[in-house]
Amino acid sequence: MTDLTTPRYPYVHVDVPAEDTDLVSLQLFELGALGVEERDASTFTRGDSATGVTLVGSFPEEAIARAAAAELSEQWPAHVEFVTDDGWRDGWRAHFKPTRVGKRLVIRPSWEPFTPTAEDVVLTLDPGGAFGTGTHESTRLVLELLEEIPLTDLHFLDVGCGSGILTIAALLLSAKAAMAVDVDEAAVLATRENADLNGVGERIEASTTSLTDIAERFPLVLANIEAHVLVPLADEVASRVLPGGQLILSGILTEQGDAVVAAYKGLKCVQRRFQGEWVALLLEKPHDG
Repeated sequence: MTDLTTPRYPYVHVDVPAEDTDLVSLQLFELGALGVEERDASTFTRGDSATGVTLVGSFPEEAIARAAAAELSEQWPAHVEFVTDDGWRDGWRAHFKPTRVGKRLVIRPSWEPFTPTAEDVVLTLDPGGAFGTGTHESTRLVLELLEEIPLTDLHFLDVGCGSGILTIAALLLSAKAAMAVDVDEAAVLATRENADLNGVGERIEASTTSLTDIAERFPLVLANIEAHVLVPLADEVASRVLPGGQLILSGILTEQGDAVVAAYKGLKCVQRRFQGEWVALLLEKPHDG
């Protein structure tokens, strides 16, 4: 007999060929997944597929998970499984270790010790329920760009802030202040908590404020979301960039890059940075834009 008081968490398992991993991971997020784990013959937890990759997406509700599995099943084998009790929630922590990104940045989980060198910029992170640990290619690409562009004394905007990792990294790298927005209350809470953890809480204004309610324009705007969101938001996001300012876009599969650039009319793409199947775009708005 099932104990109705025991927490029960839905997961969608999808078996995919290795070459479809990034595409289906993105689709899981689009269908409502809170996080996605990859399993194969080389991982600590083995995948269900003998030859390919098993993607395991965690979902907030059973109904959302079942709808996602039904849609994915049209192309790949997919099913819903449940994990009970709370022990699972901390299991992933064993695999989240201090990670070096670029030349100076180090992403350190709050529970992991790390001894930095004099040149290191250490960002301490507890993702909570929000996306953004610095290990995904789309996040790493933006962090690498932030190390290279001028940030000193900038007041910037982060659209879709997630765990706050990009906002906090920019502030630790010499930016002055940030406005960070996300549609998810959990992301806003995680951003605030991580900002306090890194001593930059007073320099971040984090909220669920809609882009349409932001009148200010910024010399730098960040948006690490997904192409299917970035394209319809193009006019809103671009209008928040000051003339002469820069815009960094990520969460974009390589084959989606041209479509995203085309959507941001009036901005010039000055750099494309690739990692795996992902691309980040650095765009600039003309001074007379």
